[in-house]
Amino acid sequence: MVREILIWPDPILKKTAAPVASVDDKVRKLVEDMFETMYDAEGIGLAAPQIGVLQRVIVLDTRPRQPESRPIAMINPELLELHGKTTYEEGCLSIPGEAEEVERAAVVKVRYVDPDGNEQTLVADGLLAIAIQHETDHLNGTVFVDHLSTLKRELIRKRMKRLKAERAEVRPQA
Repeated sequence: MVREILIWPDPILKKTAAPVASVDDKVRKLVEDMFETMYDAEGIGLAAPQIGVLQRVIVLDTRPRQPESRPIAMINPELLELHGKTTYEEGCLSIPGEAEEVERAAVVKVRYVDPDGNEQTLVADGLLAIAIQHETDHLNGTVFVDHLSTLKRELIRKRMKRLKAERAEVRPQA
């Protein structure tokens, strides 16, 4: 099921997500919905808080830009190591139409639980490393614009508020 993606500066996006206690069918359904939502929005990553669920779950699929990669769902991801530096022009499904250069670690080592309940460890570089850091930020109440200057962040905030207002006008009143 495709879910609605929250638009920043929605207050939920500033909250810290809670750890998942156990991987069950409800969590697997959340992962399935998150992949459907991400693909529908033509994204490469999505965190559960972006759809209003404050749980530590992210999904990633960088194949559009890294054909050798594979779709990954991470439950309770924990960044263990960060190495090097890289800069990448990041966008975000919760901040549509905006992209800015953000500095991140070039290589990450992450531990997580997969949808089958198995603990995994992954070392990633390139776009996947950037996406893991970006989506993990969401779990901690941080969006990519928090890495920008105050001026850039405020300009983007004004555009997002205008976009939210436009969408509210179009949406039928319940």
